[in-house]
Amino acid sequence: MKIFVVNAGSSSLKYQLIDMENEQVLAKGLCERIGVTGAISHKAADGREYKAETPMPTHSEAFEAVVYALTKSDAKVIDSLDEVSAIGHRAVQGGSEFANSCLITPEVIAAIEEWSVLAPLHNPANILGIEACIKTFGDKIPQVAVFDTSFHQTMPPKAYMYSLPYKYYEKYKIRKYGFHGTSHRFVGNRAIELLGKENSKVITCHLGNGCSITAIKDGACVDTSMGLTPLDGFIMGTRTGTLDPSTITYIADKENLSFAEIDRICNKESGMFGISGVSNDNRDIGNAAANGNERAQLAIDMQRYQILKFIGSYVAAMNGVDAIVFTGGIGENDAELRKYVCENLAYLGVTIDDEKNAVRGKEVKISTDDSKVNVYIIPTNEELAIARDTLEIISK
Repeated sequence: MKIFVVNAGSSSLKYQLIDMENEQVLAKGLCERIGVTGAISHKAADGREYKAETPMPTHSEAFEAVVYALTKSDAKVIDSLDEVSAIGHRAVQGGSEFANSCLITPEVIAAIEEWSVLAPLHNPANILGIEACIKTFGDKIPQVAVFDTSFHQTMPPKAYMYSLPYKYYEKYKIRKYGFHGTSHRFVGNRAIELLGKENSKVITCHLGNGCSITAIKDGACVDTSMGLTPLDGFIMGTRTGTLDPSTITYIADKENLSFAEIDRICNKESGMFGISGVSNDNRDIGNAAANGNERAQLAIDMQRYQILKFIGSYVAAMNGVDAIVFTGGIGENDAELRKYVCENLAYLGVTIDDEKNAVRGKEVKISTDDSKVNVYIIPTNEELAIARDTLEIISK
């Protein structure tokens, strides 16, 4: 059975075709500049590639290019769309309405649109992807929505509520929803497998340009760092993380800024980029720090310190921890960050093997045999998680 996995952005389209018999990725690709010029980059598992610039005024034309790449290009991997059994879509914000992945229906599309108010950059693009898929593939192929927020719906009210007047929760559903849920679920479940016990306390650190940390008890999320939006939590590539709200009103007053301008500053101009003045990429910032850039070093110090604080707070929230997981582009590749965090958790009995920690992007236990907490690098695979959910739902 082959499942097509889609992650649609407002001007981009990432995809993978996965054979669920052996969970092998048959092909993957990216459509870019949708609505502007249009280009596709496609690669088969055996290394064959297909690249082309082609008009993509909408996502429908992008999917037509994908179909050509999959079925007719020099890097084709199937002969017909009839070989595709189902389509799985990443959907960002499902609110409290979707605690699990689900089959896409007109009612589900309407709900995704309704929750767009909390994810204006993502949910509308997700809908465009779904509708373009229906137009291109037809309505006979089942489609499944997998929500970033679903995994976090097991949080108790004491974790997801904000201390605002309760009427704002009743009127507008203002609360913590969390994100990166598909990634946290994937690596969290893998950690539980490696531990060999379902009753466990796991902290998963998804560290990339966007960052979040999640506390998982007995396989269920009990708290997470991102909130109503992905802006909450700790310092990220261009996002602020948690702030004293008064800083926003103070700056807006002093600079005479609109809500849209403040939103741009907090989401696009802050974080590691805003502090370092160099880049939002940890590699660039690390190089600058090594060359004596004090602001770059400050950004690194802030990032590591804030990650450490969140891990510590979740150890307290769960009254212990059995495993800590690093994943995402930074989590899987930054050995110095992992070393700093683990050395500062020595009070928990955490010790790591420097040689094992030196690896990049591979699943490995980096803690020593006598460490009281297991520490893992587990590469995330959100596309495979989406494909597995899709297979489970259509098999019922």
